Amino acid sequence: MRSPFLLIPLTVALAAGCSKEPAAPTAAPAAQPAAANAVKAENRNHDESSYAEPDKVVIKDLALDLKLDFDNKQIGGTATYTLDWKDKAAKQLVLDTRELTIEKVEAVTADGKTAPLQFALATADKVFGSKLTIETPDQPAKVAITYHTAPTASGLQWLEPSMTEGKQLPFMFSQSQAIHARSWVPLQDTPSVRFTYSAHVTSRPDVMVLMSADNDPKAARDGDYTFKMPQPIPSYLLAIAAGDLVFEPISGRSGVWAEPTMVGKAAKEFEDTEKMIGAAEKLYGEYRWGRYDMLVLPPSFPFGGMENPRLTFATPTVIVGDKSLVSLVAHELAHSWSGNLVTNSSWKDIWLNEGFTTYVQGRITEALYGQEMAEMEREIDQNDLLAEVKDMSPADQALALPPLTERDPDEALSNVAYVKGSWFLQFLEQRFGRETFDPFLRSWFDDHAFQSANTDQFVEYLKKNLLSKKPGAVTDAELKAWLDEPGIPAFATKARSRNFTIVDTARISWEGSDKLPSSQITSEWGTQEWVHFIDGMGKTLPVEKLAALDRAYHFTGTANGEIAMRWYPLAIRSGYTEANEAAGAFIERVGRRKLILPIYAELVKTPEGLAFAKAAFEKAKPGYHPITTASVQDMLDKASPAPAAAPATAPAP
Repeated sequence: MRSPFLLIPLTVALAAGCSKEPAAPTAAPAAQPAAANAVKAENRNHDESSYAEPDKVVIKDLALDLKLDFDNKQIGGTATYTLDWKDKAAKQLVLDTRELTIEKVEAVTADGKTAPLQFALATADKVFGSKLTIETPDQPAKVAITYHTAPTASGLQWLEPSMTEGKQLPFMFSQSQAIHARSWVPLQDTPSVRFTYSAHVTSRPDVMVLMSADNDPKAARDGDYTFKMPQPIPSYLLAIAAGDLVFEPISGRSGVWAEPTMVGKAAKEFEDTEKMIGAAEKLYGEYRWGRYDMLVLPPSFPFGGMENPRLTFATPTVIVGDKSLVSLVAHELAHSWSGNLVTNSSWKDIWLNEGFTTYVQGRITEALYGQEMAEMEREIDQNDLLAEVKDMSPADQALALPPLTERDPDEALSNVAYVKGSWFLQFLEQRFGRETFDPFLRSWFDDHAFQSANTDQFVEYLKKNLLSKKPGAVTDAELKAWLDEPGIPAFATKARSRNFTIVDTARISWEGSDKLPSSQITSEWGTQEWVHFIDGMGKTLPVEKLAALDRAYHFTGTANGEIAMRWYPLAIRSGYTEANEAAGAFIERVGRRKLILPIYAELVKTPEGLAFAKAAFEKAKPGYHPITTASVQDMLDKASPAPAAAPATAPAP
């Protein structure tokens, strides 16, 4: 579940995902003490978020035959699995499901004949869904499941035409990371299992269907589509979308899918994509996924981007007309090496996906837009992280998280995976120099291509292939500080932007004299400088100062989500009610969690703000993704006073 050229802690994405962006800013969840990070090596690969038993059998290929039903908001059909039995004594196939109706399960022979199999669907767990156990005494090579989804599937969003850009046709899209794929396909829903897949999908003929596969830019819109993904992927990268979608090319291997009114703007905003691919290939080797296309989703998409292979899902909130937020593309593209090519084997090691991707994103940004742009983005990200960890449990501040046990991996994701992970790789780069570190990182991707890995495996590879080249350059204590201990190590080198020195000087001068920075200065500022300017304002400002800023720079009503997510909370805390209406309109229109949750978080702190937030949420909820709805509802519930207890009554005489 995001990040930037963007730049701004777009890094966080971000997934997953980028995909993924961090969870809502709620109180830190209960977690094991930091010492619990010393997970036994033999357990590091175990995925606590899945019922599957990949040590006994793994899915090698998935063949889908599905029908999209917009009227009933359901996907239904058959999933056929080609299986690799690891344990010759195994008698069951165990899959993950959530809110699925299983109609029948069959063994499929080589000649296509079928035989029914017994199965049991366990009582649903509120986090992990229902364990599906299929009796397979003869270990069939193929198993087929006929099923359909629920209208409330957590990994799907069905939008009415009124919720789209064009207002003419309905829209549907998936978000499988972290464990939502199980809500629309029965799967071994763990990143430790990779499979190839094919799909035949039928739908109403007026919508275009796309998947994280070999989408044909010239495909006819006729309601009957076929797809193939020849490279093995983990379940969270399985993706589907359908709507009023057209294509505009950027290069021979890249382009944009979007609604007709959006596609031209998106293609212009993302026109540097081919240059990004080239920059990444120069550093880390061939792009191995064929095409790299992007799908611009409606504003309800809960994340910045999702790195679905061959088809990145992207929020329209990054299309602001000046390319200042296209680091999102760099981040999701970087996942083509870190995450999609080499994948964390369980969600407690998500830093192997997001930390590596944020680092690679920075290198792409630097190659295309210069070292100063990359440094600004790093400084913003690092400042955000240092503020965030103040309210986090010690265990959650480590890169190598303890077992997630009953925790939803969506809620365990934070800036730590993205920014501390990237910071650690920058530390290694600084200690060894790029001439040594770059080949090492490329070899990590090459040697683990299309595989899943855990932190212990990376450390072993690191010691053998990098640390041994310069003994003593990194001590065991330093390595432990990055991976297993809370916070940022005291010896870490912090990013320092030259441009931000000018911004700080202008802000300090204004605070002391009430004289706004001259247009000669601010005319050169991009999103990054404005973000830093607002971030430095402190918790509150006098209303008259906010009004002066607003008159000069028109922050209220901005189309730039990175500015909005900072300006509106500042205005709300400060009592600048002139911004309330625009803040409400923003959270009603946009469903991206990273941008709206900070605004909700400030509103719920007062009774008046809570009432305002509830009213805005009721208007926005029909267009929010289920993931966003759950995050906002949880925040509102925690802020609402508990209902008064019924008065005690005297006992009857």
